[in-house]
Amino acid sequence: MTKDQLPARLFTRRRALLAGAAAAGAAGGAGLFTSFTGDEPVLRTPAPAPAAGPQARPARKPSAYRLEPLMGYGPPKAAPRRTLVRRAPLLRVSGRGRRMVLTFDDGPDARYTPYILDTLREYDVRAMFFVCGEMVVDNKDLLARMADEGHVVGNHTWSHPLLTRLSRGRMRREMERTCDIIEESYGERPAWFRAPYGAWNRTAFQLGAELGMDPLAWTIDTLDWTTPGTGTIVGRVRDGAAPGVVVLSHDAGGDRSQSVRALRAYLPRLLDAGYHITVPERHYA
Repeated sequence: MTKDQLPARLFTRRRALLAGAAAAGAAGGAGLFTSFTGDEPVLRTPAPAPAAGPQARPARKPSAYRLEPLMGYGPPKAAPRRTLVRRAPLLRVSGRGRRMVLTFDDGPDARYTPYILDTLREYDVRAMFFVCGEMVVDNKDLLARMADEGHVVGNHTWSHPLLTRLSRGRMRREMERTCDIIEESYGERPAWFRAPYGAWNRTAFQLGAELGMDPLAWTIDTLDWTTPGTGTIVGRVRDGAAPGVVVLSHDAGGDRSQSVRALRAYLPRLLDAGYHITVPERHYA
């Protein structure tokens, strides 16, 4: 080897060493080292070297890791609303303008309630239905329709008893059982309660509040349950109409054909007179 050939040969060996180091670095970067068993190469993943400083925390399950950043950052839970225990039922609705509320008790009844709903829908009016649980059992579709059309469903007990003659336990069962079936059929629990026959006592107010309901009575009693005649029912509503008035009628409990016909007569007259037929808003303590 001549003196002139030596630098070139050293340069060639240096390039080969550098190329080999680069290849080893690439393999290490990929986390792979090659060993041999017999004739076949085997790829192994080396254990990572411990990082400098404090030891890393143990790896967590993916689901826990995904959820942890979300914990504690959601909106605060609102405190449950407390319903005031009243000493008397509400008789009127508040608010500006010529507002009135139409209410129907004792249903639903497949013979009469659909016709009342048809009339209300025709005039784009919302009303309240105080239902009895035992009547809902075979007419759940009517409560679903009430929900779809924007009406309010209230609790009128399960079997329409005189509450003032019941024990506290029996009274609660009458009310709570009705709340349950209303929620099942209507989609939410009732916010209003009306005692059958308008017979209230302290226990009824307390239990109603415990179940999240306000007591609502009425201002005008059409006495339609006595079947006084369609014209008489219409006259009672017409003569008693005033801002804030709550009208009591029935859509079950007997022959309610007069009530159906009376609604078709007085509802357009009330609207023509400038009354806004609405449903009441809840007031919380």
